[in-house]
Amino acid sequence: MHRLTHFTLCPFSRSIRLALAECGLSFDLAEERPWAWPQSLLALNPAGELPVLQLAGGVVVCGAYAISEFLGEGQSAQATVSPRSGLFPAGREARAEVRRLIDWFHRKFDREVTRELLFERVYPCLSGGPIQPPDTEVLRAIGANLRYHVSYIDHLAAERHWLAGDELTFADLAAAAHLSTADYLGEVPWEDYAAAKAWYARMKSRPSFRPLLGDRIRALRPPPHYADLDF
Repeated sequence: MHRLTHFTLCPFSRSIRLALAECGLSFDLAEERPWAWPQSLLALNPAGELPVLQLAGGVVVCGAYAISEFLGEGQSAQATVSPRSGLFPAGREARAEVRRLIDWFHRKFDREVTRELLFERVYPCLSGGPIQPPDTEVLRAIGANLRYHVSYIDHLAAERHWLAGDELTFADLAAAAHLSTADYLGEVPWEDYAAAKAWYARMKSRPSFRPLLGDRIRALRPPPHYADLDF
């Protein structure tokens, strides 16, 4: 059995959970808290970052980019398993667009929204120390950045069937992973972005998304609409 080391609200981990499920690969989950720099995580990945995929055959692949490319190339610890080829399309130009959007979400969206939300609202609740209230100025800036990103998703969803084109790709998984983290915290202004909301509803309805909708962190409960497919 493959094993994915992750953190429940880590968007990079979430994107790989979606990818593995879309590929039809079974896997176990092992949770780590990356902000604590645990030795068990450093032993797997010296960078101390998530996710880490341990294949049943013993190969270890670190990081969302490397894992997604590994899956997209059709590699597997089981030769009889052929992952879903559509994670990265066949054409060079189409692949370039998918990778551009992955970079947008896994770098720009993360830097301007998700990472800051986790540091302000999630990690302090789980660190075991005194809990400081979130910085309202930081949250205000995050909210403005989030609107900018959701408006871009709204534009893409209005112009295309999926974010990168006609087929579901890893770009959709990366975008949905980051949005799902923000949505767990009740931060996404869905009412203002109909096309983005319709696209996200389609993502939520996929079987690969069901485990994410069942995620819960004891110290932080999601809003009622989080797991609602008809939100």
